Amino acid sequence: MTDIVAYCGLPPSPVTLLARWNFDPLLAVALAGLAGLHLARLHRKGAALSLPALGWTIAAFCFLSPLCALSVSLFSARIGQHMILALVAAPLIALGLPSRGSIRGLWGAAALFAAALWFWHMPAPYSATFRSDLVYWSMHVSLFGSAILLWQGLLDVRPERALPVLAVGAASSIQMGLLGAVFAMSTRPLFAVHLATAPVWGLTPLADQQLGGLLMWVPGLLFFLLAGARTVHPLLKPSGFAGN
Repeated sequence: MTDIVAYCGLPPSPVTLLARWNFDPLLAVALAGLAGLHLARLHRKGAALSLPALGWTIAAFCFLSPLCALSVSLFSARIGQHMILALVAAPLIALGLPSRGSIRGLWGAAALFAAALWFWHMPAPYSATFRSDLVYWSMHVSLFGSAILLWQGLLDVRPERALPVLAVGAASSIQMGLLGAVFAMSTRPLFAVHLATAPVWGLTPLADQQLGGLLMWVPGLLFFLLAGARTVHPLLKPSGFAGN
């Protein structure tokens, strides 16, 4: 790992981590530009800005804070970064996007997100992100972008979409939970890039991988399942038979 300089820099130590902010000006401009365009559009429509703005702020934190550097050392930190992006920042940003009526499009977004999640967390593609900035950003753009598209559909709670949204939420919950379980229950470390860096943080490579698996397994199950279930809740309310 010592001969590899990943996008987020060399692996940090516990002593140096807090000073390892990412000051990439191109990234800062890109994030500010995307957020500015999105929020300006919402402002013109008279829509609420607070939650989408919070989503963009959280996304910026994931890429600009020392979490970026920590993700070079720990698989669990990289998974934590991805979970924050996919399960917190993405739905907040999606709240500021127009609803999509196509159920086929919703299933397509779910398939894209699942494909990106599984592909980029396989050992070879994952390791490649530490050797190429282009591959690193391909990972994050595809994961984050597909997560936003998926949440854009999941947050559309019109009654006629309730059952398809529940199905997509359950399917997304299962596939993410399954991948997390694979890492959490593995008996050997799968990611060579962290063999030398995880012990610096008091974790064996296997314990780091298992922790990352748990971070994907439990939140992934809960967030998507709850997102699907909330669309069915209005259908379960009494229709109001009193007086009939």
